[in-house]
Amino acid sequence: MPFFQVEALSISFGGLAALSDLSFSVEKGEIFAIIGPNGAGKTTLFNCINGIYRPGEGSIRFKGQSLVGMRPDRVARCGIARTFQNIELFSHMNTMENIMLGRHLHMKTGLFRGAFLWGKGSFAGKEERENRQKAEEIIDFLDLQSVRNAFVGALPYGTQKVVELARALATEPELLLLDEPCAGMNSEEKQDMIFWIKDIQDELGVTILLIEHDMNMVMDISDRILVINFGRQVTLGTPDAVQRHPEVIKAYLGEEAALEPHP
Repeated sequence: MPFFQVEALSISFGGLAALSDLSFSVEKGEIFAIIGPNGAGKTTLFNCINGIYRPGEGSIRFKGQSLVGMRPDRVARCGIARTFQNIELFSHMNTMENIMLGRHLHMKTGLFRGAFLWGKGSFAGKEERENRQKAEEIIDFLDLQSVRNAFVGALPYGTQKVVELARALATEPELLLLDEPCAGMNSEEKQDMIFWIKDIQDELGVTILLIEHDMNMVMDISDRILVINFGRQVTLGTPDAVQRHPEVIKAYLGEEAALEPHP
């Protein structure tokens, strides 16, 4: 049974097909990249996976369980987290508070317990300490100590992207969807992000589904790459195979363009 599988997925908006009969599977522990021109259907695919859109046809299965029709919060509880192309943080809250929001699905304290069983020795107090410790571990992992108490809205754009990654990790996902994690970053920030993504794979054992336009990054860190255009598969394979595919060069890079050979 595949760890994650999309089969014959299709969705249309106003008669325009955003995804058409798209199928692929992702193995546990790999970095699987999805590339294609703007408007190819990449973010639409992510929206179908985490329950924002409901596909017209096809199936999405995670560890054998169907995700089609499931609410985004239920998808998160299954072990799937996501970052967004446009940062979706609470700018009036600090870094720690934003990361703690990712711990919400692991908290069992309801309104009654929170109101009447308070104090350090209470269930609510113990749960708060445990979840803050998890958040602190993520802050250390992503080197966010210097901004842990800073309001997110005042942070540089690249740092905000890392905070959003931290919040996604706070849910303790088995599958992490990264929608253009390096968009808007400078070269140094991109190198840091690449380093962290590899660490998330190697040290945390998280499987990663990645959308990214930085082709050098994609070729450097991906185990396999799916290329789509107009919502359909162009090719699927290793970085070496994909970057030499004639349809990829034509559809994604243009007639005269070519990628640098992958080492």
